[in-house]
Amino acid sequence: MNIIKIVALATMAFISSSNVIAGALDDVAQLQKAWEEANYTLKEKAQISAFETLIQQADKAVLANTDSVEVLIWQGVIKASYARVKGGLGALSLAKSAKADFEKALQMDDTALKGSSYTNLGVLYYKVPGWPIGFGDDDKAKLFLDKALAIDSEGIENNYFYADYLIDQHQYAQAEAYLLKAQHAPARPSRALADTGRQSEISAALQNIKLQLNNKNQEKNNASITDRR
Repeated sequence: MNIIKIVALATMAFISSSNVIAGALDDVAQLQKAWEEANYTLKEKAQISAFETLIQQADKAVLANTDSVEVLIWQGVIKASYARVKGGLGALSLAKSAKADFEKALQMDDTALKGSSYTNLGVLYYKVPGWPIGFGDDDKAKLFLDKALAIDSEGIENNYFYADYLIDQHQYAQAEAYLLKAQHAPARPSRALADTGRQSEISAALQNIKLQLNNKNQEKNNASITDRR
């Protein structure tokens, strides 16, 4: 059983930052590229194996770049992604470790990578179960996602995950607006694989919203017919 409600679209990819220090730039690029391939091109055992290797690479990168907030964020992203593919009881401990990475990153620079620490924490808070199993909290999720949007209101990631949160809250009409904004966000030339994967997830989410809204309208129509009888 997967304790964490993180589906295949859960953890995010981020654009490169001009603020990444030179010594960490290569490590960030390598982790980013490897994560994209593992997250979007691999399945099942191959994906699990890739993330196990990535966890080790991220640990080494953080030790080698202790002042790099970007490397630390990517370590958290990789842990959260591994939690999703691994599932089971071990997923919760990985999610807690990822949460600690993002919280530390906020203390270092909360605007790094377009506010992605806020986005990641928001995602964890609405995907992880609440007490007594986990630390999930929908109110905290919204708080962090709002802060991420305040830093970057135009990018694909912050808009997509705010929409995903709204879908989780069954606020489908509001979610649709953010999905459409994410769908028309500026392309990231160096992130073609990530953009393609995210756009596919956006399209699927829009189709799901259309279905949910149609079902709601049908329920209203049926109720209206019943009331008139």
